[in-house]
Amino acid sequence: MSKTQWGARVDDSVKELAAIRAKERGLSIGDYIAELVREDVAGLRKRGLDAARTFLDEYQSVFDEAEEADRQATPTGAHAA
Repeated sequence: MSKTQWGARVDDSVKELAAIRAKERGLSIGDYIAELVREDVAGLRKRGLDAARTFLDEYQSVFDEAEEADRQATPTGAHAA
């Protein structure tokens, strides 16, 4: 995988904390930042999936009722084109 270089302006204290945490993890600061981004993106995906699950848990009965009403409104033996 190719890498690109970019700069970011942060407080000295943030830079120092990043350097300490990167060293604790055995990573360069760049690799540490990349890992934080990956973890953040994975967290966003998980939160999105959790929100979808919560929505379905809350409203599944509404969808089930609508589907059942649709089934009852369609004559037996009729098929959608």
